[in-house]
Amino acid sequence: MKSTIKIMLVEDDKNLSLILKAFLTTKGYHTILCLNGNEALEHFNNERYDFMIVDIMIPGLDGFSLVKEVRKTNSEIPIVFLTAKSLQSDIKKGFDLGADDYIIKPFNMDELILRIEAINRRVKDSNCKHHIIKISSFTLDSIRHVLIRNGVERKLTSRELELLFLLCEHINRVVERSVALKRIWNQDNYFNARNMDVYIGKIRKILSEDPNVELQNIHGIGYKLIVKDCQSKTVE
Repeated sequence: MKSTIKIMLVEDDKNLSLILKAFLTTKGYHTILCLNGNEALEHFNNERYDFMIVDIMIPGLDGFSLVKEVRKTNSEIPIVFLTAKSLQSDIKKGFDLGADDYIIKPFNMDELILRIEAINRRVKDSNCKHHIIKISSFTLDSIRHVLIRNGVERKLTSRELELLFLLCEHINRVVERSVALKRIWNQDNYFNARNMDVYIGKIRKILSEDPNVELQNIHGIGYKLIVKDCQSKTVE
C-alpha cells in the first residue's frame, strides 16, 4: 500500500518544503523533511526509507554529495532530484550518480506524484521477476539489482535495471526508442529521451567488457542488444 512508503524529502526552502510535505502526506506518503544534507545523511544512516526527493542546492552536504554517499551503501532506493539546476551537465551528473529521475523547478506537484508512482511501480515489478538472465559472460540478477561478470558485481539503479531488462527481452532485435520511453519513463518526449541516452551510455560501457556483447544505436529507430555467441537465456 502507498501509505507504507516512507519518503525522505530534502529541501531547504521552508515554504516549499512545508507545502510539498503536506501535499505528499495528503497523497498517502509518510514524509520526513530534512533541511540540509548532513541532517539527511544522518537520518538515512539511522532509519529505513523507501524513496528520496533531493534538492541539489542545500546547506551542508549538497544534493549531489548526499546522493553519492547514499549510493555507497544503497543502490536500490529510488532517488529523484528536484532542483532549479537545469544545465545538461547537471542533469547528466545527477543520473551518473544513480538518480531515477531529475525534475526541474518550477514543477507541477501532480506530475511529481505521477513520477513517484511510476518509479514505485517499476521497482515493484522488478522485484516480482524471479529469474536471472544470462548475457554471454554477464549475469543479470533482477532480484538483487546486480550485473555480474567474473565474480564482480555492479549495482544497478531501478531505471538501469528496467532498461537493461527490456533490452534483454529483445536480444538481437531492435527496441524502438518510443517503446522504451513509454514503458520506462511513461512519456516519449525530448527531455526523457536525453535522460535515456545517459543510461544507454552507461550500460554500453559496462557491456563493452565482453567482446561478444554489443549495444548498438539504430539511427532514428532505437537500440539493439547483440549477443554474438547466442548464450543468453532466462533462468527461472
